[in-house]
Amino acid sequence: MTTTNAMTTTNAVTATTAVTATTALTTTPAAAAPARTANRIRPLALGGAQVEALVVRDAEDFPVEGRTIVVNAGAHPAPLAGTPRTVIPPLASTVLVDATVARAELLVLVRVREQRPAAVILAEPGWARLADLLPGFPRDTPLWRGPQDDLGAVELDPARLLGGSRSTEQPREFGVRVNLWFAPAGTDCGLHDRHPFLEVHTQVQGTGRMQTFRAEDHATLRQDVLMSPGHTHDPFCDLGPDGAFRYPWHQYRADTDSLWLAVEYHARQS
Repeated sequence: MTTTNAMTTTNAVTATTAVTATTALTTTPAAAAPARTANRIRPLALGGAQVEALVVRDAEDFPVEGRTIVVNAGAHPAPLAGTPRTVIPPLASTVLVDATVARAELLVLVRVREQRPAAVILAEPGWARLADLLPGFPRDTPLWRGPQDDLGAVELDPARLLGGSRSTEQPREFGVRVNLWFAPAGTDCGLHDRHPFLEVHTQVQGTGRMQTFRAEDHATLRQDVLMSPGHTHDPFCDLGPDGAFRYPWHQYRADTDSLWLAVEYHARQS
């Protein structure tokens, strides 16, 4: 990605944001339920100028200029304009270059200043070593977490989304949260098997791998999913009889200095 492309992309996004914000302010009635507004754009506060990130709600014929990682964080396929018609599946991503998303419920757009090392982001506000945030996490594991941003809610049927044969009667509402992680080359980020939410990860800078294991032991490797910029792994979990998410032992491993995006879906109380 060249400096020129980065500057062009930033300018295009800034201009689009300004136009969309003005339209929303002038067309939404004050005393009535607000009409659906297409292409609602908001910058994401993920911690620093190294990564530029935006959330787009209700995308319609949304132009993506320059080279951009596009994550479909919604519950439905996001078709691209043009032929042949292709889609970004739910909870998946791709790298687009001067393309148009025909329709999407919730997108996350990410661009990286690739001429800078990934580690420079650690000097930005909001970044912390996980051992300083999570009691008991090993201090000899060099893993950092950036600030988290809330994207709002989506409705999804987790049983159907996870490929199960059974399905809930109607979709449930989930709050969507995103944050960046950083680890230097060679880091095993820690085996764990519990989350009270559905999660996927998207590689942003560098290369790494998402891994699953048969037991809490690195010698029991089951899946080794290679992660390059723009790739999102499939969800690792399924649903238990009580509706809770069940995970295998899993971890992220950094092959190079790496930045990756976590996308979390937290069930909301009905």
